[in-house]
Amino acid sequence: MKSYFKITYGYKFDSGATIQFNLVMDEQTLLLVSEDRPATPEWMRLGYHKCALCPLDERTHASCPVAANLAGISEKFKQFASHDRVSVAVLVEERTYSKNTTVEQGLSPLIGIIMTTSGCPIMEQLKPMVRYHLPFASVDETVFRMVSMYLVAQYLRRQAGATTESGLEGLKKIYSEVGQVNRDFSERLSGAAQSDANVNALVHLDAFAKIIPLAADDLLKKIAPYFSALLR
Repeated sequence: MKSYFKITYGYKFDSGATIQFNLVMDEQTLLLVSEDRPATPEWMRLGYHKCALCPLDERTHASCPVAANLAGISEKFKQFASHDRVSVAVLVEERTYSKNTTVEQGLSPLIGIIMTTSGCPIMEQLKPMVRYHLPFASVDETVFRMVSMYLVAQYLRRQAGATTESGLEGLKKIYSEVGQVNRDFSERLSGAAQSDANVNALVHLDAFAKIIPLAADDLLKKIAPYFSALLR
C-alpha cells in the first residue's frame, strides 16, 4: 500500500480572499500525484517554448510535466501583482511555517516544489530537498541544505559503488542546469500569466539558483569554526 507525503500552502489576502493548495507526493519517489487534466492549453504543450536542456520526447510526452502541474496555480494567481501583500501558511507533517510577504515571494517556494516533483529530468536533481522543505529560507540556509544534500548523494553513490567527487563542481553544474530551466520555463509561463506574479515568482527562484554556487564556498569558510570539534 502506497504512503504519501503532503505539503499544504495557504494564502490569505487583505481583501479576505483565500487560496489553498494541497500537494500530495508519493512518499517513496517524491513525485507529485497529479490530477487528470483532459485539456492541454497551448502553453502546456511540450514543444511550446521547450527548455533547451529538456530530454523529453514530444511523441511520448504531449505536455511539459511541470506546466501541467502548474496550470491550476497559474490560473488562480493570474489576477495578482507581484507586490501584493499576502499571509502565507505552510503545513508539513512536523510543523507549520508562516510569513507575511509579497505574492512573488510567497508563491516562489510553491512553484519550486512543483518544478522539482513533476518529473522534469533536470529539476528532479533537487528532489531530496522537498522531503525536508524549508519555505522562506535564507540564502545561507539554502546553501547549507543544498551542500548537505549533495554530499549525502556522494556518500550514497560511494555505497552503491558509483563514482564520486569530494568537491562541489557537480553541484555547481546542477545549479547551472536548473538556472537554464528556470529561465527557459519563464518564457513558457509568460504564455499563461495575465499578471507578473507567476513569472516573477520564477525569477525569484532563478535568483537563488544563481547565488547558491557563488555563495557555497564563502559560506563553508564562514561556518568552518562551527565544526571545530569534528575537525580535530
